[in-house]
Amino acid sequence: MMSTFLYAIFPYLALALAVGVGLYRYFFDRFSWSSQSSQLLESRVLYWGSVSWHYPIVIILLAHLLAFLFPTGWGVLLGRPLRLYLLEATGLALALCALAGLGLLMLRRAMHSQLAAVSTPLDWIVLFCLLLQTATGILIAFTLRWGSVWYLHTAAPWLWSLLRLNPEVQLMTVLPLVVQVHAVNAFVLVALFPFSRLVHLVSIPITYLWRPPQVTIWQRRS
Repeated sequence: MMSTFLYAIFPYLALALAVGVGLYRYFFDRFSWSSQSSQLLESRVLYWGSVSWHYPIVIILLAHLLAFLFPTGWGVLLGRPLRLYLLEATGLALALCALAGLGLLMLRRAMHSQLAAVSTPLDWIVLFCLLLQTATGILIAFTLRWGSVWYLHTAAPWLWSLLRLNPEVQLMTVLPLVVQVHAVNAFVLVALFPFSRLVHLVSIPITYLWRPPQVTIWQRRS
């Protein structure tokens, strides 16, 4: 019963929350649709942590997406041992870099008094979920080698079964616990998406291309 909920029901609930609440916030509470930048409070550690986190994690997510969308082509890419080794090593290096960046961001938020004061419990929940997702990914890379290959035959078909509205739960239940945690936690992050700062990921400021320029005038009191 638990497996059915985690791998056949919860993904749909998470997606429904992400889309429904996300659209509600965008159309009816647009001013809350923000990353709520804290750069003015502290910028040096933010720069190094943000760069170390964002660029590697985007590349890793893109690799997951490409393997899901084009499993045949991805399988051909991994068909040669040298390419497989290079891809696995690159993915692991990127994940370690992302983990270091996330650690910096969490340390910054905890150690800076002003940042700690403006941080909400949800901020920390999201950060710990991101930490869990990154750490389990690294653990998978270390202990369950060639994950980029077996991903094509397990997780990717399960995701496609969700799209077909016919979840194949058995594809996930046979995998090691760390892989199952990694998969479920991914949908936990999807569910948290519309309630947190993560919404800024899909906020592309296209309207900035044609909106009138804004002029900021500082007034200093003597």
